Amino acid sequence: MEGQVDVQQVHTSRVVKVDSLATWDLSVTQATDLGSPIVVHFTASWCMPSVAMNPLFEELASSYPDVLFLTVDVDEVKEVATRLDIKAMPTFLVMKEGKQVDKVVGANPEEIRKRIDGHVQSIRMYVA
Repeated sequence: MEGQVDVQQVHTSRVVKVDSLATWDLSVTQATDLGSPIVVHFTASWCMPSVAMNPLFEELASSYPDVLFLTVDVDEVKEVATRLDIKAMPTFLVMKEGKQVDKVVGANPEEIRKRIDGHVQSIRMYVA
């Protein structure tokens, strides 16, 4: 309905929802130009483990302000999922300089946090 506010957007999410191939390409290009790592959550609305990971992904996005967090619904943006050979949900990718550097398949919060932290720490060490 017109005039209604999307409740998810009210708390100003740091997670960017990719809604097209163009949005994906622009987001990756901008993050690469800024030297920012990217973490991507490939999800599907019908996949309960993926949906269950959304709050964690939001929390991670708040914890790592120098990282771009993207979410891609594989049914809405099939081109991106196909391009990156995503076969299962949830799948989490870590990207640097536009290239995939890590991948976690499945709902494993501890492993996802550990992998992101490892890559972000290596970038901080490199910059410092």
